[in-house]
Amino acid sequence: MPIEHINASQAPAPGGSYSHGVVANGFLYTCGMGPVDPATGKIVDGGVAEQTRQTLKNLQKILDVKGAKFADVVKVTAHLQDVNRDFAAYDQVYREFFSAPFPVRTTVGSDLINILVEIDFVVALPN
Repeated sequence: MPIEHINASQAPAPGGSYSHGVVANGFLYTCGMGPVDPATGKIVDGGVAEQTRQTLKNLQKILDVKGAKFADVVKVTAHLQDVNRDFAAYDQVYREFFSAPFPVRTTVGSDLINILVEIDFVVALPN
């Protein structure tokens, strides 16, 4: 099967040499997305809740390119700058976008540059 690289015009532009997503074998793999406001190009103000909400909105723009929804997400990987401090607030916002049955998820602590959260998805594309 051919591989398709996608970019979402409504999402923040990639900050380096990568695509927003790659489609392969019926799955969409997204890039790691952060809390950048696509209108201003700046990191949103606030704590991890605000940054998580913006990050998930940005990922929705990538899903939109392929007609996918949050219910199609099968795997989430999230990086938090401070897992101990921020996990509860991150998880509360996460539940605004996902409902049971939830996708599988890995949440780890990472050394992020000037942001509190970065998230990527694996998505089973609808037929």
